[in-house]
Amino acid sequence: MPRSRYKSLVDTFAADIRAGRLPPGTRLPTHRQLAASEGLALVTASRVYAELEAMGLVSGETGRGTFVRETSQLPGQGIEQPDVAAGMIDLNFNYPSVPGQADLLRQALRQLALSGDLEAHLRYQPHAGRLHERASIARHLMTRGLTVEAEQILIVSGAQHGLAVTLMALLKPGDVIAADALTYPGFKLLAEALHLEVVPIPVSDQGPDLDAFAGLCRSRSVRAVYTMPTLHNPLGWVMPADQRARLVAIARQHDLLIIEDAAYAFLAEEAPLPIVELAPERTVYVSGFSKNIATGLRVGFVAAPAHWVEALKRTIKATTWNTPGVMTAIACAWLDDGTVSTLEAQKRADAQARQILAGEVLAGLRVVSHPSSYFLWLPLAEDARADQIAMALMREHVSVSTAEPFATSVHVPHAIRLALGSVGMDTLREALMAVKRVVGAYT
Repeated sequence: MPRSRYKSLVDTFAADIRAGRLPPGTRLPTHRQLAASEGLALVTASRVYAELEAMGLVSGETGRGTFVRETSQLPGQGIEQPDVAAGMIDLNFNYPSVPGQADLLRQALRQLALSGDLEAHLRYQPHAGRLHERASIARHLMTRGLTVEAEQILIVSGAQHGLAVTLMALLKPGDVIAADALTYPGFKLLAEALHLEVVPIPVSDQGPDLDAFAGLCRSRSVRAVYTMPTLHNPLGWVMPADQRARLVAIARQHDLLIIEDAAYAFLAEEAPLPIVELAPERTVYVSGFSKNIATGLRVGFVAAPAHWVEALKRTIKATTWNTPGVMTAIACAWLDDGTVSTLEAQKRADAQARQILAGEVLAGLRVVSHPSSYFLWLPLAEDARADQIAMALMREHVSVSTAEPFATSVHVPHAIRLALGSVGMDTLREALMAVKRVVGAYT
């Protein structure tokens, strides 16, 4: 087929999709049907669809066919981000807050202004943070069942920076890293930017398929595993102790680095011991203060085995040099005086109240969640399309996330994730009612 004719067919499909002549959700002819109708070779028909998919205009689904995608950029269909149009109710991004936090900040700034060592915050800090501040974080981690020396703590600019530092320091382009088939979008973004190959571990509502994980390690040269054992995002599970022990055993058998993401761990009370406590020699524990304090406080931390600390320090030096001294000082002061513990307790209660509300409003729909989490997962009926539902909700002025940003597998389930922590309770009720109404209309 001449290139001009091939490109003309791609351009015709693209124009029809963008003009709405082929609306979102339209099932396109099969590859064989397209080849027959246009007089093409089958491989050329497949190439047409592949180019349309690369342009983000269609999606191929195994066993179902090729469908037109919603081409409007929805906030919830890319990596999570907080910029939502005026008047839009944001159920896409979590930035939980409780009353009085602004006053806490005013008080903290006054106290910092009166401190005798104020000029120190204007100078470069040690790359891993000042030792007394690393000690504050180590004491905090003891309340979560994690015993670690201050020298093993590295202070970073938020948990996302902690993940970036870990991947950059301990892996190299081309390395294979296993992760849940549904996982944190920020991790996916980092892996792509660093040219790491992510292989999916099948998941259920209760946790990862560890038999499949073991098989994956036997068939591929897996170098690391990324996991969220305590309050998984987006599925909300808390991995039981026996599953944690088995994951560690598989990692030891195949000499894997374990990256434990604990960004939401503070919400789960009486959780099993962190994986890092079971395998301290090979686990890097990453968390921060965005969710339990505030998203604007870009301070996080990495707890790592002593033999990796220097490599992690060098990567902090190469990326941010050190965290801002003022914000680090505020975060650590709040750790020491109990403010963080108080905020965590308040946010657990807040999340529980929001989950109760969601359960009441969404009664009758299948919901996957944890009773103390700030998000829930809403699987859709087999014939429903998540992009259509997300777009319909946009018209109702409600922003949600589809499964696409979370999926590491080729098959993307039709589901939506609802973030519950960014709006008031009355507004949340209104938004959830819209979700139930729209989902019901499409199922």
